Amino acid sequence: MGKRFGGKKQIKTFFDRPLFLFTIQPFINSDLINEIILVISDVDYNQFHEDIKLLGLSKAIKVVAGGETRQQSVYNGLLEVDKSSDLICVHDAVRPFVNESLINKALNIINDHDGVIIALPSTDTIKRVMNDQILETIPRNTIWRAQTPQIFFKDPLVEALQFAQSEKINSTDEASLLERIGYQVGFVEGSPFNIKITTSQDWIFAEAIYNYLKND
Repeated sequence: MGKRFGGKKQIKTFFDRPLFLFTIQPFINSDLINEIILVISDVDYNQFHEDIKLLGLSKAIKVVAGGETRQQSVYNGLLEVDKSSDLICVHDAVRPFVNESLINKALNIINDHDGVIIALPSTDTIKRVMNDQILETIPRNTIWRAQTPQIFFKDPLVEALQFAQSEKINSTDEASLLERIGYQVGFVEGSPFNIKITTSQDWIFAEAIYNYLKND
């Protein structure tokens, strides 16, 4: 995490606070979230704990070491989940504009599926290409862009991650792993503000979104 832009984005200062504090606040506020597990990689544990104190915690947060890949990090987090929990909500630390409404929308339909993700319909025309050639144009009305949070029943998620590990599959999200082994994943429409901060341009957009939402 953090190799494409400015180091560890989740702990970069965003309007006087580490970015990840904005991200986890809705999960702390939500009555539907029982525990929070913060998976970190290659950073100072003590610094994270000091930053977390800024929130004035109403629920416990566990900080655990991540892995070399997203999948490994999610699996490490799963190992720390309370045994009584049967639903797992996975969210990117660098999506600071998640809100309780998005979390609730996904949870409201989870019982109809094995997992539910947040997604947005594509507004661009999508091309499949290879070697500088366009192979096909994919119908735009069938394309949705995945966001997080992504919510799953625990057992299917564990099975999917273990399958990926055994087959040496590296995926960019957990939903695709459940799809591979036959589980049904639903979706609800997300928010255009729920961006993932990956590049320096994203950081500029995030500052604009923050100011817009603050003044809205």
